[in-house]
Amino acid sequence: MFDLIIRRANLPDGRKGIDIAVKDGRIAAVEASIAAEAKEEIDATNRLVSPPFVDPHFHMDATLSLGLPRMNISGTLLEGIALWGELRPIVTKEELVERALRYCDLAVTQGLLFIRSHVDTSDPRLVTAEALLEVKERVKPYIDLQLVAFPQDGYYRARDGVASLVRALDMGVDIVGGIPHFERTMEEGKASVEALCRIAADRGLPVDMHCDETDDPMSRHIETLAAETIRFGLQGRVAGSHLTSMHSMDNYYVSKLIPLMAEARINVIPNPLINIMLQGRHDTYPKRRGMTRVRELMDAGLNVSFGHDCVMDPWYSMGSGDMLEVGHMAIHVAQMAGIEDKKKIFDALTINSARTLGLEGYGLEKGCNADLVVLQAVDTLEALRLKPNRLAVIKRGKVIARSAPRIGELFLDGRPARIDGGLDYVPTQK
Repeated sequence: MFDLIIRRANLPDGRKGIDIAVKDGRIAAVEASIAAEAKEEIDATNRLVSPPFVDPHFHMDATLSLGLPRMNISGTLLEGIALWGELRPIVTKEELVERALRYCDLAVTQGLLFIRSHVDTSDPRLVTAEALLEVKERVKPYIDLQLVAFPQDGYYRARDGVASLVRALDMGVDIVGGIPHFERTMEEGKASVEALCRIAADRGLPVDMHCDETDDPMSRHIETLAAETIRFGLQGRVAGSHLTSMHSMDNYYVSKLIPLMAEARINVIPNPLINIMLQGRHDTYPKRRGMTRVRELMDAGLNVSFGHDCVMDPWYSMGSGDMLEVGHMAIHVAQMAGIEDKKKIFDALTINSARTLGLEGYGLEKGCNADLVVLQAVDTLEALRLKPNRLAVIKRGKVIARSAPRIGELFLDGRPARIDGGLDYVPTQK
């Protein structure tokens, strides 16, 4: 007797009509036509069942604060930073906790059960760290939340920036962050990378750094980050987020840079929604697309995962917590519309992001944690196109969210009465 069996599931790797059996919060079997009973069964009806979505880059302290204290009129990165600088000194721990919990509610309905959030440490009060450490504990039964000590105003540039970041780590924040391109000079940016990697090595912590989020082709802190990663023996434990300056760099330089990043096993985290919104603002035409070289980085064997970054905050007035929306935009911006391309994009929202976060027990194999999402789509390609409803979201074998199928009704003579967009309109692929 199993606790749960999901029948007739299509899996991301292309297997169809598979049953998934769950016992004691773990996947006990993944095979066709499991001849057993369970306390609960879900008929996936030949729809996609995936491991949960993973967001490797988010700002939960700012989420849902759109309009506070005012709107970002220019829509630029720098005005967003200035706006957050106005809000941060007056925000309360209670406000931060409430907004973060509301976002986590939304995330669960979207099948997003793993999030890495940056926590601004530039205000010496550190109410952001206090609030998100509380949220991390409160959502632990259903969301795994990792926290990055992020010196938004610069590790050296911000008053008390160095001491505040160390205090946040002492409070229990998990990961060392940075923003070298926002320091006063290139040299201070380079020095911050070295100092922050040294802290991570001394404390045995990962690194996740906002790096080169600019159109400036001479912003090359990712080179320093890769070199310091090797120097301190942090290979595989370091992430470079954004890396948008790579879209402006000389091709010859990039031909040297990418192998260095591969040697350091840097995890790359582009953020397609926010990158295409904020970058290229100084361009007339041609206008840069605002995202790093995703295809080239993937082809070089680097682990690339996509982040949502922001939802309704000073930097981004849109967003829904749907990682498929992130992947949908990535397909367009990276111009990765082929079948194999799209499969790689889906992986960048799931297994690649899980690798970035160092998750254990993630996946659809026997013995993995029974964390699963049933989607109203037949496969990963259709999921990225349709951004379908999550019919069931499962954590450790327990259903924690459901959504009704999206069904269209027609009142036309001689035409179907109902349209299930996830099953009825899938082109036959040879």
